Amino acid sequence: MRGMWEDFRTGTYGLDILALTAIYAAVLLHEYWAAMIVVIMLTGGESLEDYAEHRARSELDALLTRAPQEAHVIKGGKTVDVPVTKVHAGDKLLVKPGELVPVDAVIIEGTASFDEASLTGESLPQVKKQDDQILSGSVNLDGAVTIKALHSAADSQYEQIIKLVRSAQNSQAPFVRLADRYSIPFTIMAFAIAGSVWIMSGDPIRFLQVIIVATPCPLLLAAPIALISGMSRASKYGIIIKTGSGLEKLADIQTMAFDKTGTLTRGEPAVDKISAFGKWTKDDVLSTAASLEQSSNHILAQAIVSAASDKKLSFGKAKHVSETAGHGLTARIKNQEVIVGRYDFMLQNDVSLPATFDHKSIAQTATYISVNGELAGVITFKDELRPETKSTLQSLRKLGIKNFLMLTGDNHAAAKAVAKTLNIDNFEAGALPGQKVHALEKVEAKPVAFVGDGVNDAPVLTTADVGIALGARGSTAASESADIVIMQDSLTYVARAIAVAQRAFGIAKQSILIGIGISIGLMLIFATGKFSPVLGAVLQEVVDVVVIFNALRAHNIKVLE
Repeated sequence: MRGMWEDFRTGTYGLDILALTAIYAAVLLHEYWAAMIVVIMLTGGESLEDYAEHRARSELDALLTRAPQEAHVIKGGKTVDVPVTKVHAGDKLLVKPGELVPVDAVIIEGTASFDEASLTGESLPQVKKQDDQILSGSVNLDGAVTIKALHSAADSQYEQIIKLVRSAQNSQAPFVRLADRYSIPFTIMAFAIAGSVWIMSGDPIRFLQVIIVATPCPLLLAAPIALISGMSRASKYGIIIKTGSGLEKLADIQTMAFDKTGTLTRGEPAVDKISAFGKWTKDDVLSTAASLEQSSNHILAQAIVSAASDKKLSFGKAKHVSETAGHGLTARIKNQEVIVGRYDFMLQNDVSLPATFDHKSIAQTATYISVNGELAGVITFKDELRPETKSTLQSLRKLGIKNFLMLTGDNHAAAKAVAKTLNIDNFEAGALPGQKVHALEKVEAKPVAFVGDGVNDAPVLTTADVGIALGARGSTAASESADIVIMQDSLTYVARAIAVAQRAFGIAKQSILIGIGISIGLMLIFATGKFSPVLGAVLQEVVDVVVIFNALRAHNIKVLE
């Protein structure tokens, strides 16, 4: 009794007390059929729970059961079947049509279409050819390909997903806490109604008639079932929600915070503006810079070459190329001395600047181009927005999120330009990881979610009420720190994750309130004494079944397109 009282005090098993009271009261009052029905329904409730939970977890289970088990390793011209755990980085493998890719790899021979739906949520097959990378867990739909393993199975993408899924499956859906908050007042009210009826009528049967319809033992299972269904449904689209608490908080997000570089933007510089001086045209400046930069692996060099290629400009042949690390390049192109690099590199090489040129007016990252000792032009760069960024923020606003915050280590001018374009009022520029953490802690409208993609985002993802790692094939640290991992490298799935969470949470709460509401109605009806305890036991369990199946609607949530 002491243990039962402790359970009652904490609200953990309040409804079990109602069930036990109903059974004992029915036996003492010789209502054996009613007692037997309650016992049968309690036992049947466990089977119903198992069925509902199995169905709720179906997508999560599917990810686990289809994990690659075997690989065809090519050794000495022969193909040998080995367990996937025996594959090492550098091994050559054969993947036949219809088979799973066993490890992350690069194609060295052949072309085929691959189904990556279970990894990224991408519904259309992806054509992969020589030198393209493929992820473990992808399904080869047609041609056989020879691949070279990039990682062992333990370090490959599918194994990381499995770890996340197991974490999600082991999660105890904390929405039960909300159900427990209802259980104490519900239990007290049930005993109060039943006791009052007994006192007023003097008939203990009236007590039993009320208490027996207040035993919705499977009822509060509806909440975790709805949440698990939502988590399972999200995983079908490449959205791994690790815990029920993550889903619960996500449904109630008040502030969305984003990293800028690589999250709101592409994370790759693109040519923004070209300024030309003297006799030089903008195309001349871009073509000359690209002629020299095509020999460099620098990220700005790649942006210049890409811009020149897009405009179909011709490239000159650079001779005697010399690179000063971190500063720039020099070379001869068409018998002219060309220098491409930073502003201070121009000064070091005594480049003559136009009288009207103001270096301080250039706030963006820039590359300077000189020809024969005179400044020919300046190319500035921008970090372009992802194509889906604006539409994603519009979707988030439609979902009821009003507060947005952008955090970036970039300079103030670049941050302000992006924030203005996206209509984000609050942003912090030049922020280091520790400063980003502090910025989140200052947010008043909580819960707050943070979306990031890099290793440096891990501390902020941990600090946020809900951390969302974008594109898990990138930073392992980010995905391990996050509550939610989006396998597809697309912001669109952030809005989809929140839509799933809001719908699943709504169904969970609805299931609780409907079940308790009907139970209260039945208690008041049976308080009249006009119906038998047997009928009450049957009706209550019918209600439980209906409510649980209502909770399973979360398994069919439609994700925003």
